[in-house]
Parts: sequence; C-alpha cells; structure tokens
Amino acid sequence: MNSPLSTPALFHIGPVPVTGPVVTTWGLMAVLTLGAVLVRRRLTPGAPGRLQAFLELLLTALDSQISETMRTDPAPYRAFIGTLFIFILVANWTALVPGLHAPTAALATDAALAGLVFVAIIVFGIRSGGPGGYLRTFLWPGIVMVPLNLIGTVTRTFSLMVRLFGNIMAGAFIVGIVVSLAGLLVPVPLMALDMLTGAVQAYIFAVLAMVFIAGALTRPKVSPSSSADKTGSPS
Repeated sequence: MNSPLSTPALFHIGPVPVTGPVVTTWGLMAVLTLGAVLVRRRLTPGAPGRLQAFLELLLTALDSQISETMRTDPAPYRAFIGTLFIFILVANWTALVPGLHAPTAALATDAALAGLVFVAIIVFGIRSGGPGGYLRTFLWPGIVMVPLNLIGTVTRTFSLMVRLFGNIMAGAFIVGIVVSLAGLLVPVPLMALDMLTGAVQAYIFAVLAMVFIAGALTRPKVSPSSSADKTGSPS
C-alpha cells in the first residue's frame, strides 16, 4: 500500500512530476473560472433573476460573516475569502465524482492553501498598517510575547494544513472502505455525510483564515474627541 502522504506521478513535464491532485486542481480552477465568466455575463443590474438573486444572497452572507468575524469593512477581503471557500468546497466534493479524488485529500494541496493564507496575512497586515504596523502586532500583549507570536504565526498555518488534510482524508478512507465491503448503494448516507463534512471543513478553513488575517490588521486608534462625538455631549 502507498502512503497517504505520497502521491504517484501521472506524467512528467521535464524533470517536474505531475500528480493526480495537480491535474484535478487545475481542472477545477478552469471549470470555476469558466463558470464565473458565464455567470457574470448573465448578471443584469436592476432586474435580477433567480440565479442572480441567489448569488446576491450568498454575497450578503459572506459580507456579514467577514464583518462579524473581522470587525472591519468586508470589501478588501471578499474576493480572497470567497474564492478560498468556493474552491475548497468544490474540491472537497470532487471525491463524489466516480474516478476522481479530492485534491484536498493530498497534503501538498492543503499545504499550498495554508501557504496562501500565510501570505495573505502578511499582505493584508502590511496593507493595513504598513510594515511597521504589521510588525507591531507581534508585540501584543507585551514584548516578551514576541517569540511566541512568531512561532504562532507558523504553527497556525501548519494547523490549517493538518486539519483540512486529516478530515478530508478520513472521509475518503471511510467511504472507500464501506464501498469495497458493502457495494455501491449502502454507502449513500455516508456520502451525504461526506458532503456535509466537506462543506463544514471549507467553512472552518475560511473562518480561521479570517481570524488569522484580522489578527494582523492594525486597528485605528479612537481619539477621546471622537469617542465623545459618538456618545454625544450633554446639552
């Protein structure tokens, strides 16, 4: 038996091996990109159809989740978080298609997704408060916490990778074992449960990405005068 941590190469492009999860990932990206272009062409401002109304509802829910989690304007983070969630959700459900395997069941794919979040934390942190403001976030709540905060930046990225890999791989193993023992019809409830697990894991990954990015943002300081204006001065 091959180790679940290794994936055999399907073919090579020069010295670079190309594995099944890589092919599936690029296929998903092509399908999602084409789908987004086709959906965009069907959008009609002022007269939304059912599809557009459904998409606007999803967008409102996404903005609400970002606002509640990050306590900031959702616009700068909508594209990254939304794309991350949709890709992981579809990738998790790929295992339900006969002959395909979920690319998120490969450790390399999950490492790449966690790496994207790691880079996004730095980019959004610097964009929010500049290089100095981002580096000052490591001083919270005191200078003695700098080593732990630096270690935490790496370990939480590692935890994102391991959490997604472990849950998706476990689901694929269970469904595969039951299919081999009981045939094709008995595992249908397990496949439905696997779909639910895939959706939950995509949601958790996106929410954790929001939390980690929010921790790198520089919060604007509120002056006493602005606080008095918000509360109102006695007449």
